[in-house]
Amino acid sequence: MFRVIGNGLLAILFAVIGILLLNAPKQLQSDVRTVTDDSKSVQLTAVVANSTPSLVGREVCGECHKENHQLHGRSGHAMTFTRTSDSEIAKKFVGKTLDAGQPYGLLEYSADASGLRAKRVDAVEEDSFPLEYALGSGHNAVTLFSLIPDQVDGTIGIEHCVSWFSDGDHFGVTPGQFSAPQSTNPKFMGSSIRGYEMQACVGCHITSGTIVKQEIVDLVPNVNCEKCHGPGSEHVRLARLSKSPPPFSVGRKDWNGESELQLCGSCHRMPVDISPKQLREYPPKLARFQPVGMLRSECFLQSHGELTCTTCHNPHQSTKEKSKAAYVDDCIRCHQDNTTNQVSCPVSPTEGCIECHMPPLRFEQGMIFHDHWIRVRPAE
Repeated sequence: MFRVIGNGLLAILFAVIGILLLNAPKQLQSDVRTVTDDSKSVQLTAVVANSTPSLVGREVCGECHKENHQLHGRSGHAMTFTRTSDSEIAKKFVGKTLDAGQPYGLLEYSADASGLRAKRVDAVEEDSFPLEYALGSGHNAVTLFSLIPDQVDGTIGIEHCVSWFSDGDHFGVTPGQFSAPQSTNPKFMGSSIRGYEMQACVGCHITSGTIVKQEIVDLVPNVNCEKCHGPGSEHVRLARLSKSPPPFSVGRKDWNGESELQLCGSCHRMPVDISPKQLREYPPKLARFQPVGMLRSECFLQSHGELTCTTCHNPHQSTKEKSKAAYVDDCIRCHQDNTTNQVSCPVSPTEGCIECHMPPLRFEQGMIFHDHWIRVRPAE
C-alpha cells in the first residue's frame, strides 16, 4: 500500500508501474496494485498477455459459449479426426474380411493397442499394415489414414482403399480409388498422398498439429472452435477480467464476407483448387465443394458480397439439425414478392426452393451432397 500526496506523484507512480510492466516477462500474469490518495482508492489491474497467443481448447470456450459448445459437439466438425484405437467406426472393421478389388484383393482386419490393422489374405508372409487414423465425421463416410516412412519425402500419407459409409452402414471402395493407378504398391493398401497435399489433408481435419516423421506433434484433433476463431488465450484472459470483454469473431478486425468465404473455402475448396476444365464443365462431383458452386450463383453475384456461408448455415450446428423449412425461409427472406431489388420465383414463390434450385445429388457409395450452384436447372 502506497500513500501518495498530490496528483503529480500519483502520475509518476502510474508511469513507473507502466515501465515495470513493459519490462516484465511476456507470459500470462496478473499484477494488481492499489494506490490510495487520501479518501480515494484506485485499483490498477495490469495483465501482460502472452507474446504468442495459445490454444485453450473447446471446453474452456464452452464455459461462456454454452449453446454453441453444445451445438458444435453434435456437429460433423467435432468428429473429423480420431485415432482408430478410439474410433467406434474403426471397430466396425475388426474381424471383417472385405474385398477391396484390384490390386488389393481380400483384406482381413484386426486391432491391437495401437489401433486398426489390415492384412492381404493372399500375402501370407506379409506383415499387417497399420491404419492409425479415422478421418471424416461419419455423416457420410469415414476413411482410414496412415503415415509411413518414405525414402524420397521422408513421410507420406496413405488413404486406405476401403472406407465405411453411413448409407446402409456398409463398407466400400474409397471415393476416387475405383481405378487404382498401376504404380500403386498393393502392400500400402491405398493411395499415397505427398508433400503439401498430405499436410492439407490432415490439416483440414484437425485444429492444430504438425507432421514430424510419422507422428503428429501437438495434435488437437477435430475442427474445434480455435480452428476458425484462432487461438483464444487472449480473449479468455480478457473475459475473465471483465464482464463485458471485447468481441472475438475470428481474431481479425477487418473480418468481412470475403474473409468468411476464404476461411470456409480453405477446407471446403475454392475455385482455385479446381482445374479450369472442371470449372468449365462443372461435373456433378463438384457439388461436394460447396463454395465453388455458390460463387458462380446469381444469388451470390447479385448480393454484392452479402451472401456468405453463414447466411444459411450456423457453423456451430450440424446441417442435418436444421429443417428443410428453415432453409426455405432463408431463400424467401431474400426472394420476396413485390420488391424492386429482388426476384421472386414465378413457379413456386413460397416452397420447393431446395428441390428445384439446389437439389441433393447422390454420389458413389450413396453419399449425398446438395449442389450449391443455385440456379434454374436444365430439365432432366
